[in-house]
Amino acid sequence: MSDNVTLFPGPDPDRNLERALRLGPYIDRACDDPPSLVVEGVLRRTVGLAMEAEGCHAPLGGRCDVVATDGRRVETEVVGFSGERLFLMPVGDMRGIVPNARVIPVSGAPEVVVSDELLGRVLDGRGRPLDGGRAIAHGHTVPLMGEPINPLLRKPIRQQLDVGIRSINSLLSVGRGQRLGLFAGSGVGKSMLLSMMTRNTEADVVVVGLVGERGREVKEFIEHSLGEDGLRRAVVVATPADDTPLMRLHGAWLTAAIAEHFRDQGKNVLLLMDSLTRFAQAQREIALAIGEPPATKGYPPSVFAKLPQLVERAGNGADGSGSITAIYTVLAEGDDPNDPIVDASRAILDGHIVLSRSLADAGVYPAVDVESSVSRAMTLFTSDAQQQLVTRFRQVCAIYQENRDLVAVGAYQPGSNPQLDEAIALWPSIIEFLRQHQNQSVDTKSSLAGLRELFDASPAADAVPGANVDE
Repeated sequence: MSDNVTLFPGPDPDRNLERALRLGPYIDRACDDPPSLVVEGVLRRTVGLAMEAEGCHAPLGGRCDVVATDGRRVETEVVGFSGERLFLMPVGDMRGIVPNARVIPVSGAPEVVVSDELLGRVLDGRGRPLDGGRAIAHGHTVPLMGEPINPLLRKPIRQQLDVGIRSINSLLSVGRGQRLGLFAGSGVGKSMLLSMMTRNTEADVVVVGLVGERGREVKEFIEHSLGEDGLRRAVVVATPADDTPLMRLHGAWLTAAIAEHFRDQGKNVLLLMDSLTRFAQAQREIALAIGEPPATKGYPPSVFAKLPQLVERAGNGADGSGSITAIYTVLAEGDDPNDPIVDASRAILDGHIVLSRSLADAGVYPAVDVESSVSRAMTLFTSDAQQQLVTRFRQVCAIYQENRDLVAVGAYQPGSNPQLDEAIALWPSIIEFLRQHQNQSVDTKSSLAGLRELFDASPAADAVPGANVDE
């Protein structure tokens, strides 16, 4: 600092010198590291939910506040840019936005606060309480998007998880850290099966993401599926269908971030997300709004890039941490098994459970279509005896389904095909094995015993070795 500069002109030079010596270090520090200036922009265009701003700079995924006429700041996220223009998507309500509104960049990427205080709470996509309770005051902040674990550091799937569903425990066994899809059309019983698994599954913490579903289902799920006792060990993130698409995306990312927090504490987490299809549809709305071209049946390429980014955050952690067993519901629109989201989800998940409309129409709940379903990790933790029983169950179902029309019209002569005779004799028992009341819980040991008893009464019982399926 130059001696010729008079900082405090006045009649008392000694006092001025004292002030200069005291403030000098702070002035030097401010000159060496001046605060960064925030360059504001203006809003030039709004079409639908997409807003275009110019005059300011912000990175992809960054945040900007748009000032409404009443002074309220509307939070937005940068979802793209073209030349000098930023494409923004609002997190909340857009009412009050006018042309040439101020656009103020906000430093930092979206973050969320996670802590054990989240247990028993119901949150929105921003992490704000929906249950009328106080805000989460203590905890640590983590990035909303997060990072997947190095695949070489993940613990392998070696332990079966009891989900309380007879057909799944025995025929489509789920392992801790596995990621499963629950595929079905509308009205086939996805939500009911999900609620059964919520109540019956062995887990330290349950994290539920209700993304893009009907608003009335939120309270119903909390009161009937979780209950007061279940909510104590659960966290619910709700972003109903009337939320903006960006809020619905944030709800899915927040659900994953909360599950990761408890997994890092060494806990076994059950993550339930209803639904992965609504997550994909929210990303489609955003992508189409900013001009991304549609690719597969109206879905832009970014949708198929976001799906694995979300799914890969679940699974087993590294040594010393816990696990996230994830179950995602996937809506097969029009019962189309080749729907783009169904097909993409089937490729990135560790298995899929398909619900059959024909079984549901016949009053069989849960309507699990065992022939069309598969658990890819099942062979890693189940015995050879159980796998042989599962193979035989599938064979019996396939033979019956191939010939059911002949049997129905009376064109089949008993005794012509011993395998078909066995399938016809076992079919009523198979249907009863698949059927389970929504308030009933069947553990793994009882499920395997029931599967064994199903074939013990068959004329071809000797076809399967008499090994103990519990081994």
